[in-house]
Amino acid sequence: MLRLAALSVLSVTIVACGGAESRAAGNEPAARDSAAGGVATAGGDTAQSASLSSAQPDPSRTPNEMGRIPVLEYHLIVPEEKGEFTRTPQQLKQDLATLYQRGYRPVNMTDVIDKKIQQLPKGISPVVLVFDDASPSQFRYIERDGQLVIDPTSAVGILEEFANTHKDWPRKAVFCMLPAAQVGRSFFGDKGIEGQKTEWRYKKLQFLHKQGYELCNHTLYHARLDRAGNQVQEFIARGDMAIDSAVAGYKVRTFALPLGMWPKQRDLAWQGSWRDPKTGKTVSYKYDAVLEVSGNPNESPYDPNFDPHSINRQIMYKNALEATLNRLDKATGNAGRYVSDGNPNTVAKP
Repeated sequence: MLRLAALSVLSVTIVACGGAESRAAGNEPAARDSAAGGVATAGGDTAQSASLSSAQPDPSRTPNEMGRIPVLEYHLIVPEEKGEFTRTPQQLKQDLATLYQRGYRPVNMTDVIDKKIQQLPKGISPVVLVFDDASPSQFRYIERDGQLVIDPTSAVGILEEFANTHKDWPRKAVFCMLPAAQVGRSFFGDKGIEGQKTEWRYKKLQFLHKQGYELCNHTLYHARLDRAGNQVQEFIARGDMAIDSAVAGYKVRTFALPLGMWPKQRDLAWQGSWRDPKTGKTVSYKYDAVLEVSGNPNESPYDPNFDPHSINRQIMYKNALEATLNRLDKATGNAGRYVSDGNPNTVAKP
């Protein structure tokens, strides 16, 4: 049975430059190790994850904690970009470098919901990196001299190496997973597809959790919920069950809509239950965040228009990142970029 915790209530008073805030704990890993479970990143050394507050501040950037937060969407990490759902390893590396140089640092979706972005240093902006579908291209193992290493051209290999070489870059990203999809997208590879063994699947989820990345449900096998009829809750609940099988007791708090399609009863996307006919047990789910497939940069959690059950994302393709960041830099107020004031007890309102 999954252990589901209720969302803690956060109270924040927004004033011109101040306010009080209380924060809730999420699925924080007990420890992080880039060689967890005897697995290392090929070509990189082990390094501890940086905390949210370890980035160097940039006091020249005007604080604006009512501004927008980019939520970036990635799918396949492949040698050649052939469509909007593909990105090359080199492009992903360049995306991370661009974000770093422009004063962004990654946070999990739960950090936004819990307002832990208040812990960012002054002048730093949060960004959420989301990887959909759990393909081997996102997390691939290589067997080398009897040891498992992470393929440095996979998304996780690139993220780990960037964190190793940039000590103020936290190990934060959201992986929205399919446990039973075809063409290998079954917890990052199954049954020898792309050289990935079935017994490696749970090890991958456990590694992500231990490092501090967020585990997200993307349904059992990517079925369109607008056509799922009375199976909506089954497809969602069984996705949570699979994650719980790999990381016992993990509270999934973020859900990504397959193809951005909503069930006919909209609220079933974030809350529902399903009775397993084999065991007779009822599995319930309740998500704090629901991810759309596209849209504009998302509102700050302090913005009255913020809707955690409808989080917009930008698909990373061609020059989408630069266009998004440039648009945020040009805009002002609530339409501009979220920039931390460096004070976890105040909310900077321009």
